[in-house]
Amino acid sequence: KLFGHYKGNSCVVGEIVFLFGKLIGRTECALCDITHGPFQKKSAFSSAQQTLGVPFKILHLDELDATLYSFKESAPCVVAICGSEYSILLSKGELALCDSDVDCFFDSLKAKLGQR
Repeated sequence: KLFGHYKGNSCVVGEIVFLFGKLIGRTECALCDITHGPFQKKSAFSSAQQTLGVPFKILHLDELDATLYSFKESAPCVVAICGSEYSILLSKGELALCDSDVDCFFDSLKAKLGQR
């Protein structure tokens, strides 16, 4: 299983705080930039997510269970769960290298998973 971690909370206040921080240049989330355009989720992201062949869910910080919460300081990131092993599959820096590009993100993800 894969879990993407946004660097923000899902509640209305959390979304507003994040948006305000982004507008003034104090907050950034490379995963948000990959998954969302200015007003909604990118359809290209949703399509690619469905064809990945691996369960992949994206969560906000306030939606993480106790084990996933241990990766809070690494957000944004993608965490892989294989059996009882949890590890960062794509780091904050690797997400930033995708520069908001959905195809680059999924190419990087597939490379880490050993897929083509």
